Amino acid sequence: MIPRELFQKVRRLEIRTRGLVNNVFGGEYHSRFKGQGMEFAEVRPYQIGDDIRTIDWNVSARTGETYVKVFEEEREQTVMLAVDISRSGEFGSASKFKREIAAEICAIVAFSAIKNNDKVGLLLFSDETELFVPPEKGRRHALRIIRDLFAHESRSAGTSLSNAFTHLLHVLRRRSVVLVISDFIDDGFEKPMKILARKHDAVMVQIIDPREESVPRVGLVELTDAETGETVVLDTGSARVREWLAERAYVRQSELDELFRRNRVDRVAVHTDRSYFEPLVEFFRRRSRSR
Repeated sequence: MIPRELFQKVRRLEIRTRGLVNNVFGGEYHSRFKGQGMEFAEVRPYQIGDDIRTIDWNVSARTGETYVKVFEEEREQTVMLAVDISRSGEFGSASKFKREIAAEICAIVAFSAIKNNDKVGLLLFSDETELFVPPEKGRRHALRIIRDLFAHESRSAGTSLSNAFTHLLHVLRRRSVVLVISDFIDDGFEKPMKILARKHDAVMVQIIDPREESVPRVGLVELTDAETGETVVLDTGSARVREWLAERAYVRQSELDELFRRNRVDRVAVHTDRSYFEPLVEFFRRRSRSR
């Protein structure tokens, strides 16, 4: 039995995102993901100009005439939402926490997938696999995914993107669209990410909070790492300290950007103090044009 408060939260999110899906994002999703592979449709007699690699030698030998295989674009896609639910997702200096924004992004993509008659699944991870929901179709399944995003309480505070990518490689048997939603505060995940991006259409959605890029001048501040519990006291009244923090954030982001670029992995940057919708739409429009 779903608690009434949780049911109402999921229902409100469905209503709020439905208009975005129907009016804007759904079209971008369809144009980008309307078919990523090719599947066999039929055979027909060979015509001048046909690629000889498509010749069906078995049928040709059996009939005494040359036949070629005809392929058509696959219409059904599998969309996997991989969401980082480590303790750092409970941070947000603006109006929403990272995990709330992740849930709303998942809702938009899930309802767009269902509208497009695609399957959608969910992986919740910290430094372990917390929950895996196999891909299925239908509105009820999409609502189940959104409910799990809100209801699941993380068992662990840490993050292991490497474990998450490895798990996806084991469970996804066919080429899929994989959206990984995380703040990517982790390291050592390049190799499995590279393999995942080679086998699937992988998109990294990075959720960034403005306080992770710069710290205001507010005097002595006690900062606690949400994942390790480590606490430090910093004097934000010092220009040198603020510059040091900003430089650390800049270097970390530059290294992450280079990691994605080097492995040809697409990244979408979403900020907790801005609308997440425009960056998503612009990304899918750009991917659709390049496709």
